[in-house]
Order: sequence, then C-alpha cells, then structure tokens
Amino acid sequence: MSATAATVRAQKAARLVVDPVTTCVVAALVLLGLVMVTSASVTLGAREGDPFFFLERQFALVLAGCAIAAVVMRIPTATWERLGFFFLVVAMLLLVLVLIPGIGHEVNGSRRWLRVAGLNFQASEGARVLLLIYLCGYVVRREEELRTKMVGVLKPLAVLGVAAVLLLLEPDFGSAVVLLAVGVAVLFLAGIRWLHFLALAVVGVVALSAIAVSSSYRVKRLTAFMDPWADPFNTGFQLTQSLIAIGRGEWLGVGLGASVQKLFYLPEAHTDFVFAVLAEELGFAGIVLIVALVLALSVRSLQIAKMAAQQGLKFQAYLAAAFGIWFGLQALINMGVNMGLLPTKGLTLPLVSYGRSSLLVTLGWLGILLRVYHEVQTSRAALVRGGPKP
Repeated sequence: MSATAATVRAQKAARLVVDPVTTCVVAALVLLGLVMVTSASVTLGAREGDPFFFLERQFALVLAGCAIAAVVMRIPTATWERLGFFFLVVAMLLLVLVLIPGIGHEVNGSRRWLRVAGLNFQASEGARVLLLIYLCGYVVRREEELRTKMVGVLKPLAVLGVAAVLLLLEPDFGSAVVLLAVGVAVLFLAGIRWLHFLALAVVGVVALSAIAVSSSYRVKRLTAFMDPWADPFNTGFQLTQSLIAIGRGEWLGVGLGASVQKLFYLPEAHTDFVFAVLAEELGFAGIVLIVALVLALSVRSLQIAKMAAQQGLKFQAYLAAAFGIWFGLQALINMGVNMGLLPTKGLTLPLVSYGRSSLLVTLGWLGILLRVYHEVQTSRAALVRGGPKP
C-alpha cells in the first residue's frame, strides 16, 4: 500500500460517525431549554440589570458543553475503561472534598458545590458519571462472579453505598437515589440473578425509606408532598405554585412568555421548576413535546446499547445503557416533582433547566454516547470489509 493510500485510510478511520437521531433530539431539547430558561428568568434577570442575563450564561454553557462533547468524542472508550479505578478515586475525592468546610461551598443549607475558577461546580454531577464509568468496567471484568456469586454483587454495591452516604451528608437525597437506581439497573443488565436483584430491591427500598424519615427536613418535604395545600404558604409553597402553573396551561397554554407564576410566585422557576413554566405557557401540547423528546433520547440510548452488545462491545453497551437510564429517570423525577407525584428532590430537568454543572456534565456524557455509536458503526464496517475491528 502506498503512503498516500495509507494516509487516506487513516483519515477515514479518524473521521467520526455521528448519530443523526441523537444529535437532532439533543439539539431540540437544548433549544427548547434555551427558550424556556429565557422565558422563566427574564423578570429575575431584569432585577440584575439584564433581562437576558440567564440566557447569555446558558448559551455560553451550551457552547462550552458542546466543546467538551467534541473532545470526549475523540477519546476511545477503551481509555475510559482502562481509567476506571482512577475515576473511582477521583469521584470519591470530589464527594469528600465538598464536605470539608472552606473547600465545599454551601448554598441554601446544602454543601454540594466546589468553587472552580470563581464558579460553583456541583460535585455530585461529575462524581456520578465517573462512578458509573467505573461500574460499567467492573461488570465487564467480573461478569462471571457477578452472575454466580452474591459477593460479586455486594462489592460494587458497597462502592455505590459509600458514595450514597457521602451524598446524603451534603445533603443530596435525590442524587443518592438516582445513583443507586442507575447502578442497580446496570447490575441487572449485566445479568445478576433475579433472587439477588429482588433482595437488593427490597433492602434498598427499606433503607431509603428509613433514611427519608430519619431527618426532620426530609419528613417536612414528604408531608408537604402528600398534602401541599395544608400549608400552601410555607412547606407546600413550591408545589402549590407549580400545580397552579400546570393547571393554568390547560391544552395549549397561556402563550410563550405569558406565565404569571414565574413572576416571583414560583421559586427556582428557571432551574428545578422550568417544567411547570413550560406547562403553563405551552400547555398539554408542550408537556407531550418534552416527554416525547426525553423518551426519544432515552430509547435511542438503549438502542445504541443494544447495537454495541450485538457487536460484542460490552463496556460500550453498558455505558450507553447507563446514560439512557439516568437521563430518563432524572427527567421523570423532575417532572414528577413538578406535578406533585413525587417529593421535592432538587434535581434539574437535563438539558432544559438552567444549571452549569448539570448541562456541562450531561453534554460531556452525550459525547461518550456518540463515541459509542461511532465505534459500533466502525466495528460493523470492519466486519463488512472482513478486516479486524478498529
């Protein structure tokens, strides 16, 4: 083979194959998020002297997140698998550092943030991804032990348990629940026995229930969730205002930008409760749209996971599945909280809510998902050519 031909072949191998379905769905969610964050925050921004203060920041974060995703897409997933234990150490370090006074930054009574270059970064967002990357590598390395012995299941659960305890100390009950749920789902996909899975599910539900009632502030949240109208101006204030917003939206909404609840009635309107503003302004039609987009991305992630598994790319399959499960679960919890179906958790609506850490980490993780798709496609192409897998 000539040098020119070798160069052309190398360039083709280096060319990324991007999934058009994932890209289009993500673009739709991000654009919808920019519109709704602008609408929900314009009055709040005006108090800062710039009605588009939060839009400008969110747009800058989108650009930064896309840059991170572009870099991540160039990194082979084998590198992530090889660095699994290092990621575990970094994740635990992040969760410990945020609890240290003077290092962890406290906001609204919770110590969840680290100050990075003058900006707050939520440690749990990055730690969760690193922990799940480690877990995906573990289930590949210990596949036989995981499927045959309970000890093979208990080892990763111990890691997740320690991380969950650290999250609860912040306190961040919502992130702890999501991490444990996604972790157990990955173990289930890896093939643990049904008996082990059911035992873990029972123990997990009992433990989380006990934790939920062990703290007075969590009990207040649970009480407010069950009957927000019993104390609509105190513990039930957020939920009652959210329900009013959703109810006002009816079928087609009151019109983009015409929300009343965002005018200082609904706290955190551009972050945790942006879904309520969307429901008020776009109505049931807007709810169907956002649910359809979330479902489309979650299902597409699972489809990519299935394609990776069919090509024998086990680690990549677990990575894609973990993203799809996490994304769908967190979005479901956020929407459930807004509609009064679940207690307040303080979780954002991924890609839609305003939030530095959530948006940057989610877009970075999407870069990994797109990399998995690229490797699946190049693996298929190599098999068609009869050559070795790339």
